[in-house]
Amino acid sequence: MKKVFVAVLSFGLILGPTIGSTDVAEAKEKVVTYKNCTELNKVYKGGVARSSSTKNKGGKTKYKPHVSKALYEANKKSDRDKDGIACEK
Repeated sequence: MKKVFVAVLSFGLILGPTIGSTDVAEAKEKVVTYKNCTELNKVYKGGVARSSSTKNKGGKTKYKPHVSKALYEANKKSDRDKDGIACEK
């Protein structure tokens, strides 16, 4: 019984970090800095918002923005009205 317990524990310790690391790698979003709003809007029609609670100051928009703090920070230069949404449409 003791040998079976040690074998199961060893197996878990070997595979545990491997399984966990693939989940983290898939959860990370690829952060791309786009040249301009035309390029960004090809991928994200509504632009990119810093957070889900960010409100648009520029008026009515047609599409809902994608929410990603890292992606917004990479494309912050495209937020002309400084409302927390880059390239809103």
